[in-house]
Amino acid sequence: MLTVDLHNHSTVSDGMLPPREVVARAAARGCTLFALTDHDDVRGLDDAADEAAKCGMAFVPGVEISVSWRRHTLHIVGLGFDPKNAGLLAGLASVRSGRDERAVRISEALAARGIPDTLVGARKFADNPEMIGRAHFARHLIERGIAKDMKGVFKKFLAKGKPGYVAHEWATLADAVGWIRDAGGIAVIAHPGRYEFGKQTMLELIEEFKAVGGEGIEVVSGSHAAADFERFARLAEVHGLFASAGSDYHATGEGAREPGVLQDMPPGPTPVWLRWQAAA
Repeated sequence: MLTVDLHNHSTVSDGMLPPREVVARAAARGCTLFALTDHDDVRGLDDAADEAAKCGMAFVPGVEISVSWRRHTLHIVGLGFDPKNAGLLAGLASVRSGRDERAVRISEALAARGIPDTLVGARKFADNPEMIGRAHFARHLIERGIAKDMKGVFKKFLAKGKPGYVAHEWATLADAVGWIRDAGGIAVIAHPGRYEFGKQTMLELIEEFKAVGGEGIEVVSGSHAAADFERFARLAEVHGLFASAGSDYHATGEGAREPGVLQDMPPGPTPVWLRWQAAA
């Protein structure tokens, strides 16, 4: 089993645990290399790095940037960058600036379908008011008994085409990758198995991603099945991308993975962490 986990969330974005607790949970499960990758925000990295040092666990600064590409919303994970880089911080602030307006629109859309007062409820779950998102609405709807679990609430209310889904323009792919690279980091396509498009579109995404400086793709992910591991390992190898691995942990009970230990990487592609080991 891999003891590398390079995709996790805390209360700084839409996770349920503070940064230190996410780190401690991963360390307790035997993790040796960990990244905190909150959505569009890096303000949990100092606490996470400090806790990782106390636990004797290697730490990689991370972030997950929301991207609009064609008609799709994608996520690009940045790893190993300078968290104080001014360009990166300004870029992330620009992405966050649209979240509150989107939250109001989500609340209005749900109200129009007979579910009022969701914005106040969602904000109760958002420790970081700049980072209110669909997961916070989902937790509120579950609390009200309108849905029984995260999978169900997204499928019925918050996924694309459902009553509470609101389209939004995020960062461009070139901007997100550029911010990460300019800060000295590596850009990785997050959980590619979740994107609802075909093989040809995936190849076009990979080509454009590489053209703007992207270098990696998540192969082992809490969002992937075993067949996805093999599929994206082959794509990584063929296209010369580093292979990354991450649980995409948000909260215990909300997904299939706990932080810290993952299934092994399929043979073939070069794991992204070997790049850092070689540099060291």
